[in-house]
Amino acid sequence: MKSSDAETTGPLLLSLALGARLAPSERTMADQEGSITVPDFSSLLQMDPYLKPFEQDLKRRHEHLQKLLFQLEETEGGFDQFTRSYRSFGVQRQPDNSLFFKEWAPGAEALFLTGDFNDWNKFSHPYAKKEFGKWELILPPKHDGSPAVDHNSKLKVVVHTNDGQRIYRISPWAKYVAREGKAVIYDWVHWDPPHPYIHIHPRPKKPTSLRIYEAHVGIASPEPKVASYSNFTTNVLPRIKDLGYNCIQLMAIMEHVYYACFGYQITSYFAASSRYGTPDELKQLIDVAHSMGIVVLLDVVHSHASKNTEDGLNRFDGTDSCFFHSPPRGEHSLWDSRLFNYSSWEVLRFLLSNLRWWMEEYRFDGFRFDGVTSMLYHHHGIGTGFSGDYNEYFGLHVDEDSLVYLMLANHILHTLYPDCITIAEDVSGMPALCRGVQEGGLGFDYRLAMAIPDKWIQILKELKDEDWNMGDIAFTLTNRRYGEKCIAYAESHDQALVGDKTLAFWLMDKEMYTNMSTLIPMSPIIDRGIQLHKMIRLLTHGLGGEGYLNFIGNEFGHPEWLDFPREGNNQSYHYARRQFNLLDTDHLRYCQLYAFDRDMNRAEDKYGWLAAPPAFVSAKHEGDKVIVFDRANVLFIFNFHPNRSFQDYRVGVEAAGKYKIKLDSDEVQYGGHGRLDHSTDFFTEPHPFNGRSNSMLVYIPCRTAIVLANEEIDYCY
Repeated sequence: MKSSDAETTGPLLLSLALGARLAPSERTMADQEGSITVPDFSSLLQMDPYLKPFEQDLKRRHEHLQKLLFQLEETEGGFDQFTRSYRSFGVQRQPDNSLFFKEWAPGAEALFLTGDFNDWNKFSHPYAKKEFGKWELILPPKHDGSPAVDHNSKLKVVVHTNDGQRIYRISPWAKYVAREGKAVIYDWVHWDPPHPYIHIHPRPKKPTSLRIYEAHVGIASPEPKVASYSNFTTNVLPRIKDLGYNCIQLMAIMEHVYYACFGYQITSYFAASSRYGTPDELKQLIDVAHSMGIVVLLDVVHSHASKNTEDGLNRFDGTDSCFFHSPPRGEHSLWDSRLFNYSSWEVLRFLLSNLRWWMEEYRFDGFRFDGVTSMLYHHHGIGTGFSGDYNEYFGLHVDEDSLVYLMLANHILHTLYPDCITIAEDVSGMPALCRGVQEGGLGFDYRLAMAIPDKWIQILKELKDEDWNMGDIAFTLTNRRYGEKCIAYAESHDQALVGDKTLAFWLMDKEMYTNMSTLIPMSPIIDRGIQLHKMIRLLTHGLGGEGYLNFIGNEFGHPEWLDFPREGNNQSYHYARRQFNLLDTDHLRYCQLYAFDRDMNRAEDKYGWLAAPPAFVSAKHEGDKVIVFDRANVLFIFNFHPNRSFQDYRVGVEAAGKYKIKLDSDEVQYGGHGRLDHSTDFFTEPHPFNGRSNSMLVYIPCRTAIVLANEEIDYCY
């Protein structure tokens, strides 16, 4: 969703970072030493001198974080215990099969439990009121020793509000919720299977080069229906593996009542969406992905929550605050949703435990944090442009409570799970977003390079081919903060949504319906579209970042757009699916685009350009429409000219030796014209050219991209 190890810090922080209790002698020493030592920001300030005027802001943020860590240690026994609160809140089966229920409802007058187990008696099972707004209830086992609440039976929390109302709620910690038939409201379903799924395969090692397949389980089928976890496991995972992606980013997993919200209006934070199947089927999906060497990230939404009350978090205790700020601060005017109060201790418990739950219970490997821009600023990015002026990133308009929450979340995740991957969706360009918390940053591993897809759409909408500006394209692809890793992508789910179109559809439009057959000659529009589709993706892959992302189906040029069933389209699933049947039809050209995407990823897997330092761009020739760069000792050459091919075209390259073509967008198997001889050896000359120590002569056909590798270099990286 769009919004418009340096030095250690002393023994105390290290102890806190490990979540361990301080011994009394250590506590005394800490008291004598005063506040926890603030880290040295010199490396960060040296990397980005523009931050120097804001050093005090960085220190204040870090002191806030250290204070939270200290409080967690003093009051909760450390963050390890604090973030396992899903083991005490909600419902927990005890060793004797009694059930322990616990909720936080500070504004409530009384709480009761009702459900199938007591024939929906609203008053027979009251919770006991505890300190700090907590409520607890113990249900002893049945006479036969089994739990009082059966697996798969329904429950509700009955809340008596301070203004005399009786309202019905789902536990915020519910592990499974479901809706029967055409019912509108979701039910809390007690999930305690007699034989829960047990993960078999270990987590894969964190990839050096991150190649992400962004996917939505519900649309991952050609059939006009909500697809299942099992379908994804059986039919989609093998495709992802074959394509060479080593990471899956799963969208719309956290339960959301409204399917058409694309998973961004969360109602139950600990429940995997039941519309795709059971929790065990999701666990199996992740386990099978791990067996293939693929890590799985969860698209997590901690930036806001659905306004739903009866089956959401909103007004859980009858008040307009509880988990959120009171209005107007607690409402997002553009998204029509509620905004969390990150200064609340129990909100921190809830959200941090939520991250831990998905890592532990389902064995996700990390998170893509949605809506980070909205979290970072009180204005939420609404009606605000970001010019890059550093005053935009510091000051009273920055929400430091949510910013420090993100620092705390990253610190905890990376401490407990060193291979955890976190990605930030931020359009503002917040400095140090992807630098370690210990050096003054927010601790994310990657940020999404959100300007890149916008640039490609702008070019395709507004410019003729002969007007494409090579310098502008190269600048957009390389314009990122030094030392902060980016995920590059030509298009994601944002560009596929209704109101926009996929790159393939922008390029070929209605001719995709009639002229994609290999049994007839390519029309000029199809020819142009297929060649540019490959070139755009390879250029983005090679030049745009330290990771690459593709949205499900776009690897083979999925036509049209994405639109979920809703009133406005007569509840149609026609556009809420991925037409893999097009790919499986041999005489259609979609399989050619698929083959190129597969071989592009396999080439990166061999040569490792995403894990290499940024590219050196040696040519951006406006007249020739040529871009040349080298990265990881691999040479990339792009000729975007619509009709001019170049014989004996001199290109600069740093490493001397013999080069051969390793990837060629003009190959016939990729829908090209087969104009290059792959047996050709290209030898460098000690002729400096365009800032490189050596150069060589190549033939580069029009609308063609080639990747050449040095035969004299060992590319094991």
